[in-house]
This record gives sequence, structure tokens and C-alpha cells, in this order.
Amino acid sequence: MFSLLLAIIYLAFISLGLPDSLLGSAWPVMHLELGVPVSYAGIVTMIISGGTIVSSLFSDALTRKFGAGLVTAVSVLMTAAALLGFSFTGAFPLLCLWAVPYGLGAGAVDAALNNYVALHYASRHMSWLHCFWGVGAAVSPYIMSWALSGAMGWQQGYRTVSVIQFALTAVLFLSLPMWKRKDAEKAEERAAAPRLTLPQAMKIRGVPLLLITFFSYSAAEGTTGLWASSYLVQFHGVDPELAASFASLFFLGITFGRFLCGFFADKLGDRILIRAGVLIALAGGVLIALPVGIHGLALAGLLVIGLGCAPIYPSIIHFTPFRFGKENSQAIIGIQMACAYVGSTFMPPIFGLLANHVSIGLYPAYLLLFVLLMLVTSERLNRICGAGQA
Repeated sequence: MFSLLLAIIYLAFISLGLPDSLLGSAWPVMHLELGVPVSYAGIVTMIISGGTIVSSLFSDALTRKFGAGLVTAVSVLMTAAALLGFSFTGAFPLLCLWAVPYGLGAGAVDAALNNYVALHYASRHMSWLHCFWGVGAAVSPYIMSWALSGAMGWQQGYRTVSVIQFALTAVLFLSLPMWKRKDAEKAEERAAAPRLTLPQAMKIRGVPLLLITFFSYSAAEGTTGLWASSYLVQFHGVDPELAASFASLFFLGITFGRFLCGFFADKLGDRILIRAGVLIALAGGVLIALPVGIHGLALAGLLVIGLGCAPIYPSIIHFTPFRFGKENSQAIIGIQMACAYVGSTFMPPIFGLLANHVSIGLYPAYLLLFVLLMLVTSERLNRICGAGQA
């Protein structure tokens, strides 16, 4: 039962990644059919992000009342329904309407699953699970490409992913007895601990530093991925097609890095993985920032940053119950998720304004700012929270 539930959780992490890259893949066609400017994609993503932030903050209350299994199943059902709604939408306002359950479902399942794995499974599984998220995010553009190239339209792409999500929803509902059996081991502990509110969580020593670290990570990751191609083209003069392919080195580094980290995560521990990841990301930022005319250094820097980012996100989450107590982990991880979405939603567009009004050459400096902030806050957090795990 234990291994079967773990397999189901792996499938759930793939489902988390599946919808994330659909909009970007379909939007060049979608905005023409919907009759809206290309910039309106930002409106949809902002609505989705707003929903994820709200549901992340409420994840502790939901999980305490209904359990991680049911929250995960209902959340995936919400995203499946929203994706199906997208596929039948012919007007932009309706697209915005369906973006609400899309975001609410994504945030709740993200926080619930991450906390569940942090409590019940070893660090290696957290790394591999987030690697599987990357698999889902990488597969969905191919699904959309298949739908578009086959003249079936972007609607069929969304419909296909929706069917996959509905199938997973059925599996999750059938697996609820396994989740409840595992949750029963912690039932008394959760019942004895009062629910942690946001103001109470912020008063816990080290939590503000944790949130700044997570915010900085998400800002750095989001900015790197969004603006890599533009930076290579406009600042280094790389051919656009070549820049697009090389920009994927960053995501390849994250996915492959998390796969590798799983093999030695338990031996090294979360603390060392976070520190090593930040230092490697710092080295990657320096490679991009070097004032030389060798494009290969900037390209290598993207891969190195990806490898550095790989262990940071899963290790911070897995470390949270050990640092702040298992009774507080769901609330704190929910707040972490909200901070992550704020960082990834607002910091990349802010760099876009800087690039437009100053220079896109600020790209490496902007990345290094968040990586250095992450280094300072994570090391200070280590001193405040003591030895903890590893």
C-alpha cells in the first residue's frame, strides 16, 4: 500500500506540471481566435496566480478538515474541469472565469502534496517528485503541438490534458482509503496542535527569513526562464531560433539536476543541498555576467543556474517540518507556496520594465541580486534554527 500510494503521488506531481506550460504553448493561436492582444496572456496568468496564492494560504485549514488525499483529489478535479472549460471557451471573459478554479485547484494541491511528502517520505522522493513535475511541464507543449499540427485546434490540446486530469482524479478518489490510513498515524498530533494563523506563523523565529528565501528563489527561477531567450538575442546577438533552444538548457538543468539529487539527497541532507544549490546558481549567474564576447559562457551559465536551482525548492520544503515542527508545517508550507507565486508572478514582469526602460543587459545583475539575497537569508536561517536535519 505504501509503495502504491507513492506511485500515485508521483502521478499527481506529473499532473501538477501538465497544465503549467499549456497557455504559453497555445497562446500564439489562442489570442488570434479570441480576438485579443497577445499581452492579454498576462491577465489570465495573473488570475491563475491570484487563485493559487489564496488557496495556498487556506491549505492548512482545508487539509486539517478534509485530509491531504481529499484536498488533492478535489483540487485536481477543479483543474481538470477548468481545462475542459478552457477547451469550450470562445470568448476571453469566459477564459478569465475558468482561470479562477484553475488557480484555486493548483494552489491547494501544490501545498497539500508538498507537505504530505515532506512529512511522510525521504528527501530523495521530494527531489524526484519535483523532477516528475518537470516531466509534466515538458510533455504538455508536445500535446499542444500535436493538436495544433493536426489541425484539431488548441481546444483539443486542452481537452486532451483535461481527460488525463480527470483520469487521475478517478485514481485519486479510489486511493483515498490509503491516504486516510497514512493520515491516521498523525491524527492525534494534528488534533492536539491548534491551527496556525498567518500572523502567528510570521511571529515564529526564522519564518520571515524562510519566506524571503523562497520568494527570492521563485523570483530568480521565473526571471531566468522567462527572459533567457530575449537576453541572448538582444544582448549577445544570438540567432532567435538558437536562443530559444539554448534557453531550454535552464529547464533541462533543473529537471536533470533534481533527478541526480535524488540519489544522494538522504546522505547529504537538505541543509547542504540548499547551500550547494545556491552557490552553484551564484556561479551560473557570474558566468552569464562576465563581460566577454563569448556566447558559450552565457549559455553554460543558464545550464549551471538550472543545476543550482534543482535542489533548492524541494529541499526547502522537505526541511520545513524539521525546522518548524510537523504540527506547523502545513500552514508554513502554504504560506511558502503563496510567497513563491508572488515571486514568480511579479518579479519577472518588473524586470521586463527595467529591460524596456533601461537595458536588458541588467539581466545577470537582476538574477544575482535574488541569488545573493537567497544566500544571505538561507545562511542566517541556518544559524537561527540550529542544526535541525543534516
